[in-house]
Amino acid sequence: MTREERINLAHNLSTPPKTLAKLSKDEDWSVRIEVAINPSTPPEVLVKLSRDRESYVRWNVAHNLSTPPEVLLILVVDDDEDVRERAERALSKRVQNTHQSG
Repeated sequence: MTREERINLAHNLSTPPKTLAKLSKDEDWSVRIEVAINPSTPPEVLVKLSRDRESYVRWNVAHNLSTPPEVLLILVVDDDEDVRERAERALSKRVQNTHQSG
């Protein structure tokens, strides 16, 4: 499978969770980014991607609305400033939404 095909598969909302899990281990960080941002990615895969060596992948985990709050709490102390800021914004937005709906 070509890089473009793997990226498209990782981006597709209909891709099965098992396939997303496999793609999350892809050697190409561009593929892992697409898995990280895909709202269909299972939480346990997002947990693993939150420890990815590439900050772009971790940033996209923080940006994913499906990322569990406990993962965002880990990312707010990430080594990368952009990842920390993105995780803080995501947590803040969730708190605001909780207060507005409650």
